[in-house]
Amino acid sequence: MDLKNNKITVGELMDYQPARAVFQKNFPMVMRHPLLGAARSVTLEQVIALAGDKIPRKKIQETLNELRKA
Repeated sequence: MDLKNNKITVGELMDYQPARAVFQKNFPMVMRHPLLGAARSVTLEQVIALAGDKIPRKKIQETLNELRKA
């Protein structure tokens, strides 16, 4: 999947079933979050910046690699 230099939006990722499955596998708690729908216009780059202090860098990199293969 083309992540558009991490400029792809959460909405685009959630609309693509293989990417959605990657997030479901790696971050099931996020997939149940009530504000997920409101985050559709947020870019992957912004999500990474926000999650950087909460999620280990290795987990983020592994997820990005899975998304690229999706």
